Amino acid sequence: MNKVAAGYGDGSVRIWNIIDGSCETTLNGHKKAITALCYNTVGALLASGSKDTDIIIWDAIGEAGLFRLRGHKDQVTDVRFLEKRKRLVSCSKDTFLRVWDLDTKHCIQTVVGHRTEIWSLDVNPSETLLVTGSSDLELRVYSVDDELGAETTSSMAKSDVLKHFGDLKRQSTDRVMTVRFNRSGSLMGCQVAGKMLEIYKIRDELESLKQVKKRNRRRREKDKSKQETPEKESSFKEGEKDLKDGILASDMFHLLQVVRVKQKARSFSFSPAIGRKGQLLATIGISLHNNSLEVYDLTEGSFTSAHMIDLPGHRSDVRSLTLSHDNTLLMSTSHNSVKIWNPITGSCLRTIEAGYGLSGLFVPGNGYAIVGTKAGKLEIFDIGASERVNEVEAHEGAIWSVTPSPAGQGFVSGSADHDVKFWDFELVQDTKNGTKTLNITNVRTLKMSEDVLSVRFSPDAKYIAVALLDSTIKVFFADSLKFFLSLYGHKLPVLCMDISSDAALLASGSADKNIKIWGLDFGDCHRSLFAHADSVMAVQFVRNTHYLFSVGKDCMVKYWDTDKFELLLTLEGHHAEVWCLAISSLGDFLVTGSHDRSIRRWDRTEEPFFIEEEREKRLEALFDAGQDSTTSVNELPNGEIPEEGAVGLAGKQTQETVTAADSIIEALDLAESESERLHLHEANKEKSVFQSNVLMLGLTPSAYVLRALSNVRASDLEQALLALPFTDALKVMTYLKDWMIEGSQVELVCRVAILLLHLHHSQMVATVSCRSILTSLHEVLQRGVKKLKDTIGFNLAAMGQLQELLSSRSDATFKDSRAKVLAIREKLAKKVDKRPDQSHQPSKKRKKRKEAA
Repeated sequence: MNKVAAGYGDGSVRIWNIIDGSCETTLNGHKKAITALCYNTVGALLASGSKDTDIIIWDAIGEAGLFRLRGHKDQVTDVRFLEKRKRLVSCSKDTFLRVWDLDTKHCIQTVVGHRTEIWSLDVNPSETLLVTGSSDLELRVYSVDDELGAETTSSMAKSDVLKHFGDLKRQSTDRVMTVRFNRSGSLMGCQVAGKMLEIYKIRDELESLKQVKKRNRRRREKDKSKQETPEKESSFKEGEKDLKDGILASDMFHLLQVVRVKQKARSFSFSPAIGRKGQLLATIGISLHNNSLEVYDLTEGSFTSAHMIDLPGHRSDVRSLTLSHDNTLLMSTSHNSVKIWNPITGSCLRTIEAGYGLSGLFVPGNGYAIVGTKAGKLEIFDIGASERVNEVEAHEGAIWSVTPSPAGQGFVSGSADHDVKFWDFELVQDTKNGTKTLNITNVRTLKMSEDVLSVRFSPDAKYIAVALLDSTIKVFFADSLKFFLSLYGHKLPVLCMDISSDAALLASGSADKNIKIWGLDFGDCHRSLFAHADSVMAVQFVRNTHYLFSVGKDCMVKYWDTDKFELLLTLEGHHAEVWCLAISSLGDFLVTGSHDRSIRRWDRTEEPFFIEEEREKRLEALFDAGQDSTTSVNELPNGEIPEEGAVGLAGKQTQETVTAADSIIEALDLAESESERLHLHEANKEKSVFQSNVLMLGLTPSAYVLRALSNVRASDLEQALLALPFTDALKVMTYLKDWMIEGSQVELVCRVAILLLHLHHSQMVATVSCRSILTSLHEVLQRGVKKLKDTIGFNLAAMGQLQELLSSRSDATFKDSRAKVLAIREKLAKKVDKRPDQSHQPSKKRKKRKEAA
């Protein structure tokens, strides 16, 4: 199987092709983030669990939702299929374990046992054991009932599928994150929220019985040491007979290894390939919190690190980004390193150890870089030598901002110690090597009353703006440091700001989610823009323009026109808070750094965009958000959930489904008008050729409506038909018979018929005009489905015949098994040859029979 399903924070599930890296389909049904995904064995069904407490069963082949299961009262954390019994097991943060019948679509068992949230579960390949992990100190083991789901009757449906088998004491006190069996079912891994991974070996029945006997023997020896009376001994032995047949969870599960990693583990997986070298039991891949992947080889007595997949990216938040003056180098800082990148190719050129960098800049010439750290130090780096050449104790607090002077002779730093310091570059002769290295000297200091969060020079070097913790911006003359303006209006501290190239505008972003546009001539606020859904972390003007980019904690990058005060574009891509941005001097690309540890480059394209279209997209997004907040027609009133669980429609109404419904309605109206024109032309018996409507694309009215239905995504078809009025649904029903007779797209036609009957059953039964349509459809649908079924059966039989023909011509498929059978026969023949030949030696009974005769 070459498909991978991924769940996203917006509630969508995307199925990717891992061969070409393309997204094949998108399934929309959940309202909140996806927290659990599971395929069945053949990959035909996909179960998804979400923070909205719902479970949806998807048809992965048909790319459509089958049904929705409701019953949990908190986030669904894991789901697993029981293939043999047609069941689904789910766990949740509500501490409950639920078993669902996929035929009746209802919860048939609710298991109460855990005292805290259940975070993970897994079933062994033979589907005899189920293990759950939570914040408790034990893993709970359940035995799965042997009765197959297909054989259970209605009276047996209420019987317990899961029965408590025992508890396993864990080594770690951290909560369980993942519990998984390997492919053969001989090993089980339990990964916790810390740095440990516990590996358990599952013993077979014979080994488990040996453990039971050992335990019984130890208890008898302990009883003898206490010198009990004979009566007590006999009663004890009678109880031991019952214990010999019972195997405990501790007898079956044996702690084999505890794998400890250097960083916190995020997830793990057993390799499906079985190692054959030496005593290798398994190969385990572990993803770590620092954005790396480690692979370990597990043996009976130890584990060894095989290799590590370590990409050149950051291991923590990207806190600042700086482009060189010629856009050939990009510097990024994080908690322990400074990285130099090629922004064109995206390759990492240098990685230098450093402090926690919060701000940085390139020295003119791109030979050196300066970074302001959280500890209040200014670190100087030689880019060519990839080393830190100097470290200056500049401030007593975190250096939140550094900005170069327009003349290029120095820079200014602003810190949490209330100081704004001016620095000049100078070259110092190294007495040891005889070379000159860069150094900095403090020439002026400006004392402020609050923490300095951002500092900016005006491009004409006339003003310097300082943003303070008291939500104000102070503007000073750069030469004399005399006070010029005070800009106040933000309700929360100003976190970032920038000045346009013509020094006419100043843009400030604040924790109050607003961007304010100020005029530097009089200090007036031109406009206050509600920019982001969370704090605005960085703003920057495009050079020689009044266009502005902004980033925020809402994961968005936004593009503004500060002359017209309107939003032009919204760029989505980051999965966490965006901390910083940098724009090229030509404005042809920008880079952004985020809490998701990624650096993204955005290129300006030649493709034009229209502001009205972007506004419509934003309105559609608001519509989708409103649809998520409203109550679905299938939800129960007042949030009431029956104890045994419930079922609902799998999809959800989005802008795409509404648009699909509108396209179907338009196709129906156009086809109806075209049919009327055609009938009128035939009634008048005109000799001229009928001129069809150009919008019909040369199709008949029936084919045009079928084309509109086939253009709807399979995952959106149910909700699109649900949005159709009943009158339009009847129009679609009138075309179904013609489509079935033509025999094209039988599966789509049958699905449309079933969905319309399911959605409008009561109205159709009550409508007299519908009875003739339903009666005519009854035979046509059965005949069409039977014909399609016969075709599929014929093709399957033909492929089976071809497979047998190929296997008869070549023994490659059975080569290994035949070699094993021949080897076993040879061993048996040798054993038979070694036995003494007793055929010529008559037995005593045979002698007696001969004598009697």
